[in-house]
Amino acid sequence: MRDQSITARPWVTEKIFLGLSLRDYVRSLMTPGTLVAGLILTIGIPIIVYRFIFGLGAVTNLTQTTPWGIWIGIDVLSGVALAAGGYTLASAVYIFGLKDYHAVVRPAVLTGFLGYLFVVIGLIVDLGRPWNLPVPMVYSFGTTSVMFEVAWCVALYATVLFLEFLPAIFEWLGWSKARLWAVKLTIGVTVLGVLLSTLHQSSLGALFLMAPTKMHPLWYSPYIPVFFFISSIAAGLSMVIFESTLSHKYFSNRVPQHSHEKMDRIALGLAKAASVVLFSYFFLKLQGLAVGEHWGLLGTSWGAWYLVELLGFIVAPCLMFAHAVRTSNVRLVRWTAAWTVLGIVVNRLNVSVISMNYNVEEIYVPSWMEVWTTMTIITIGILTYRWIVNRMPVLDEHPEYRESH
Repeated sequence: MRDQSITARPWVTEKIFLGLSLRDYVRSLMTPGTLVAGLILTIGIPIIVYRFIFGLGAVTNLTQTTPWGIWIGIDVLSGVALAAGGYTLASAVYIFGLKDYHAVVRPAVLTGFLGYLFVVIGLIVDLGRPWNLPVPMVYSFGTTSVMFEVAWCVALYATVLFLEFLPAIFEWLGWSKARLWAVKLTIGVTVLGVLLSTLHQSSLGALFLMAPTKMHPLWYSPYIPVFFFISSIAAGLSMVIFESTLSHKYFSNRVPQHSHEKMDRIALGLAKAASVVLFSYFFLKLQGLAVGEHWGLLGTSWGAWYLVELLGFIVAPCLMFAHAVRTSNVRLVRWTAAWTVLGIVVNRLNVSVISMNYNVEEIYVPSWMEVWTTMTIITIGILTYRWIVNRMPVLDEHPEYRESH
């Protein structure tokens, strides 16, 4: 027993406390960012507990007319779209052989996994009764429901992302044989991940096919599943650029110098792909307008807002990405990626919240506790990402496996 405590203490110090004593480790956490995060959690976690005790009505402005709010629009729909970098980059590297992008696969997969994990947490906060979460998996199969397909796909894809990230965990733990086993699964789980992503990204859009009379005609379209899938690719590519920019700035001690230089070329390559995807997405949106014959609605106030989304968050970033690639302007690429990420959030809110029940007098405005809960979930996601990146080989390569990629 005594020997075990002696061997366990250095492991905990090295792996958990980054080689620092507990006192020094706690001191290292006393940064402005950590204090802000602590403030958000101090208020946000009691709000979540309060929601589970007293129900949705106690903390939200949701009603029978407006049952979906920002927890669905931001935490779930936007979260799933922005987590699409995992399948986008994994398929590019492991299936299409674009090895130059290998440096951003692990951050993309980790972001994707955490994105889906916190999508599930956000959904539980919205739905309540977390003990019922396994019901559609093992007990009540609603095979005719789109939600049943989404639930299974999201659960399976989160598992796939975890399997794709396992080699990094095993490298951190020093389990070389287990790592070798996990690496052999890479191609198989990547193919499975692409199939599952295609299904659930489009199925989330298909949910809204059931509300043709509730959604504004400019956003309702039989092409919504295709819109959701295509826009998720642009979202994933842009999120990888945005996230890698922040990671290389705030975790610069974890990133080799040559990787900083390589990131510029990777960002330009991803921007080129994002521009092409946004170009395709724009013409699909025009196709949706043409099929619905909704051109006349563009002259209304709703049409003005629709044009803001169409021109401001699809056409503009498409042209900005193209110009940035043509002039090798990496700074413009990064700003455009952030703008595109914002545009995806605007689109998902337009579809799920703003355009819903457009013809009723009741207007939904989220309560401050709804906003704070969303901030809390995002903050926990960021803190989890920071904890993992500071310990595991995500932005850098483990020295023992540098030649094995």
